[in-house]
Amino acid sequence: MLLNLVIAYLVLSIAIGLYAATRVHNSRDYITAGRNLPMPVVIAMVFATWFGAETVLGISATFLDEGFRGLISDPLGASLCLVLFGLVFARPLYRMNLLTLGDYFRVRYNRGTELVLSLCIVLSYLGWVAAQVTALGLVFNVLSADAVSTRQGMMIGAGVVLTYTLFGGMWSVAVTTFVQMIVIIVGLLMVTSEAAEQAGGVATVISAAHAEGKFEFLPRLEFVDMVGWIAALFTMMLGSIPQQDVFQRVNSSKDERIAVWGTTLGGIGYFFFAAVPLFLAYSAKLVDADMVERLSAIDSQLILPTMVVEYMPFYMQVIFFGALLSVIMSTASGTLLAPSVTFSENVIRPFRPRMTDRQLLWTTRMTVAVFTLIVTAYAIATEASIHTMVENAYRITLAGAFVPLTAGLFWRRANSLGAALAVAFGLLTWLALELVGFEGPGEPQLIGLLASAIGMIVGSLLGPDPRRSNESGAAPAAT
Repeated sequence: MLLNLVIAYLVLSIAIGLYAATRVHNSRDYITAGRNLPMPVVIAMVFATWFGAETVLGISATFLDEGFRGLISDPLGASLCLVLFGLVFARPLYRMNLLTLGDYFRVRYNRGTELVLSLCIVLSYLGWVAAQVTALGLVFNVLSADAVSTRQGMMIGAGVVLTYTLFGGMWSVAVTTFVQMIVIIVGLLMVTSEAAEQAGGVATVISAAHAEGKFEFLPRLEFVDMVGWIAALFTMMLGSIPQQDVFQRVNSSKDERIAVWGTTLGGIGYFFFAAVPLFLAYSAKLVDADMVERLSAIDSQLILPTMVVEYMPFYMQVIFFGALLSVIMSTASGTLLAPSVTFSENVIRPFRPRMTDRQLLWTTRMTVAVFTLIVTAYAIATEASIHTMVENAYRITLAGAFVPLTAGLFWRRANSLGAALAVAFGLLTWLALELVGFEGPGEPQLIGLLASAIGMIVGSLLGPDPRRSNESGAAPAAT
């Protein structure tokens, strides 16, 4: 019965997404929803950027193991990224009226920078989307009482998200996400209230977590620990800024004010609501410590869904799994679309300069389908946890793309040579340290970020001053 109701909800989501697809008439509708989205929809979409599988299943499991110390990257770094993007980056990027971040790198620097950084952005999504697919597999496995394997669940879930994303693009993502966010907020709050009652009350749960030291989040006053803490924060906070999905949500806003404040408020909302799954996870520990210990040895990501199935009344199970599927699908649809758009617009299209708008739309849809197959295969093959896959996704963009984006927007002296050296220094340093298994102070991606900044400064000072040449000192508006 529960599985049948969940299937009905999935069918309804597909129907809503396909209805939204009727508003797609060209590639700009598909990629940016015609820049027509109002404030509530933008807030919901930004909130859904990270409120996905890693928030409900990933970081809640990490919280049980490591406490707040294990959550520096997400939700702290993730929410700071969204607030920083809204207050600092959203306004100048929105004014350029571009389709992708790759377009920005071409307009501000050159085609080579566009190609390399667009590929980096596409690759960074592999782990992120795979994390959502993995979570869908876990949900179907739990709901079916092992009748559907995790692998089969991954394929079913990926197929559902692909169906409405393929046809409706950003319009489908926007409309389905708005509906799903209502289900998420109402559903999780109701389930949390039930869990708190079973665990002895809100104060009991919080006191027990505090007594166990779960709320400690600052690093120890040791160099290695402090550097590791900073690396975890910066990887998500800065590495997520040069990402197409965040940019796409900002760029779909109806006006500049919505772009700025929709992003900022969405980030703040994410930070506070991310505490709900943490509370749920610790409530499970108080309700059934043996179950939590047993599942921690197998897969700690199963703790929440198992607790709901075994201890919640039927109507609460329906609410929880409906909310959980909403969480995963809202994130998965946006993160499927973003790399696909980047690949078709910034990798394929420049090699076919006479491509019509209709051909670009068709190419983007085909790329969505191919990328879905790739990430599903990766999710099946990998053994990494959901939280680890998401954490690792932003290393490449931190080392390679953050400095060229930031310098291009806010330093008039930045030029194409500086961008080239920033990309080369950052990526090569990061890759070399990863390959040799660097274990010294600092993380490879953080050292790569420093090398990228050095490359930008050296190249921009040695190269021609864009203020005295044909290059524009500030990022020009796109036509």
